[in-house]
Amino acid sequence: MRITPFGAAQTVTGSCHLVEHQNYRLLLDCGAYQGADEERNEEPFGFDPRTVDAVLISHAHNDHIGRLPMLIRQGFAGRVYVTEPTRLILPVILEDALKLMQEERERLVRKGREAPPLPWNESDLAELYTRLEVVTYYQTQSLGPFSYRLRDAGHLPGSAFIQLEAAGRSLIFSGDLGHRRKDVLVDPDYPAMVDLVLCEGTYGDRAHRPFAATLEEFSGILRSVLSQNGKVFIPSFALERTQEVLFYIRELEQRGAIPSVPVFVDSPMASKISEIYPKVRDFFSSEVQRLYAQGLDPFRPQRLEYTHSVEESKALNLMQGPMVVIAGNGMLSGGRILHHLRHGLPDSKNAVIITGYQPRGGLGELLINGAETVRMFGETVQVRARTHTLGGFSGHAGRDELLDWLDGEQRVALVHGEVEKLQALGQALRERGKVVFLGEWGKAIEV
Repeated sequence: MRITPFGAAQTVTGSCHLVEHQNYRLLLDCGAYQGADEERNEEPFGFDPRTVDAVLISHAHNDHIGRLPMLIRQGFAGRVYVTEPTRLILPVILEDALKLMQEERERLVRKGREAPPLPWNESDLAELYTRLEVVTYYQTQSLGPFSYRLRDAGHLPGSAFIQLEAAGRSLIFSGDLGHRRKDVLVDPDYPAMVDLVLCEGTYGDRAHRPFAATLEEFSGILRSVLSQNGKVFIPSFALERTQEVLFYIRELEQRGAIPSVPVFVDSPMASKISEIYPKVRDFFSSEVQRLYAQGLDPFRPQRLEYTHSVEESKALNLMQGPMVVIAGNGMLSGGRILHHLRHGLPDSKNAVIITGYQPRGGLGELLINGAETVRMFGETVQVRARTHTLGGFSGHAGRDELLDWLDGEQRVALVHGEVEKLQALGQALRERGKVVFLGEWGKAIEV
């Protein structure tokens, strides 16, 4: 048995790994590249999709599912195995991705530039929906010569890490591991001891702050800004992060720690995800399930509103604070949040709260580093609003949690992280007696 990374190899996005044994080819994830690597999405896979027998998906983030329709267009004829939450969330993510690709193509045409053909379209997506097959946690299943089990990764509703066995050898693919000690999702399961772990290292160079301290800081920022009638802008991923932020705003309101003010979610995709959440309540923590059982929505602050149209979004910029605006996208590489920041950054009463990973060289990194001006929409924007980074909200395990999760393992291949972060994690693992190497694109690893 061998595994070959064809994505997320010394980069954070594009998760895609091919496992081969006895002429059976099993793909673990088939994700899109994002941020600075986005142009790689139209590059060849590195393998012939027609020869892939099946796909196992760890979870529904775009960088783990985003190239599935392209795989089908290029000849993949097998089934795609997912958990029930992933089955429900996947169409929302991929339909939004297709919409963005179409809008970008139309923008190029308007500018008189040649627009390349789409790498996949609605028919490929419709075909993908017919290929989805739901599997459950903890049940041993078979695919060709492989047996596999999915266990809870604590990263999203329905997120999984995958254990594969064949011919007396065993492999675990971590997918994305969640951040422990938070209230919305259960903590990740621990892995069994296996011959090789292919593990993510997104935050391999640092631990997150204790979440209680993060929540206290979040509460303090909200109190300070809202008491000055300011606006709090939270760039957020539509899936998981938006709902988690809403959960804690509701909780802080209930405790009287912050005032109840209008909270706007300016993301049609986040609205759709929030509608799915009650359908998958069994995949949440006992606290969330308890609130649902009491007839309460765990993710609804008192004055929550979802905006849908562009006109509703624009109207937020004309409104006076205090208010909270949660908008996509979380990496500040596009989306409605940029329009809100263009209007809101010059006002010193306002604040920006960064709750997730920011790519190098992007707007988020500039704000975190204290830029006094930024370029947005072809103009220079003064930055007087304060920017706060709350890494404790991250949906990924920190360095200490990764080391703990890998404690019983002896051979580890690191993927899904920037090179220096994987190297830092690798060095820490070697000091603990592990055999560690960094996954390389197209280079097979023997299990």
